[in-house]
Amino acid sequence: MRFSLGCELDYTILQPTTMILNIEPMRGSQQQVVSESLELTPPSISEAHQAKETSNLYRRLVLQPGPLKIRYLAEVETLPKTFDPVGIYEVPVAELPLAVLPYLYPSRYCESDKLGRFAWREFGGMAMGHEKVTALCNWIFENVDYIGGVSHSATSAEDTFTERAGVCRDFAHLGVSFCRALGIPARFVSAYGWQLQPQDFHAVFEAYLGGRWYLFDPTRLCPVDGIVRIGVGRDAADTAFVTFYGQVESAPKSVWINARDGGDPLLGWTTQAVSVSEV
Repeated sequence: MRFSLGCELDYTILQPTTMILNIEPMRGSQQQVVSESLELTPPSISEAHQAKETSNLYRRLVLQPGPLKIRYLAEVETLPKTFDPVGIYEVPVAELPLAVLPYLYPSRYCESDKLGRFAWREFGGMAMGHEKVTALCNWIFENVDYIGGVSHSATSAEDTFTERAGVCRDFAHLGVSFCRALGIPARFVSAYGWQLQPQDFHAVFEAYLGGRWYLFDPTRLCPVDGIVRIGVGRDAADTAFVTFYGQVESAPKSVWINARDGGDPLLGWTTQAVSVSEV
């Protein structure tokens, strides 16, 4: 699939500020940026950096007081690989690549150690692998209400589990936490999501199974093979679309993604296991 996507972000800078953006899609063999442009109004100092550990693309802006408009446009081609979920099993911890071990540990927003007893009681007896992760996603979808405004930047997976309400960020944190509690490496994914309504930055997660990372979206708000990944990390702290050091005021943002080929039906979240990344 080929997508055209982008965002517009508007701010008022109140004092000299350094801003770090993470809005540019990831590059890889199964997700390729065909073209892109970044417009900063007024022109500002910009420095790009690709993190070695994750391949996330960060951009640092050094800003002076005044209005700032950020407009990013890209055309992205995705080449997801699909597999029969039945044949995808968990990798024993003793055999996991060392590079994925950090995604087994609790993190700021994913307190897997606090949710372990429930996770094992609810999902521990299920078939190992993709089927188990799908089952925990089903539980989240059926037991957590998708409601905007009930969570905030400090809401953790434990909070969401207790309150049983949240948005895509919270659903993804809970999915990551359940996986880690069960001994399955999992990581948070920020993304552009095709067919997401209303359009916004989206959050899903990946679980490491059978030697690859597989995408899961507990919200079921868009097909997983319509996900264009922006960044991956232990949780949302690693993938915020904007982080600033200074003082700013923000206006409502605009985010969009459209299928360039007219939007042929994709595989959706139920039929195949979808992967766009190896280790």
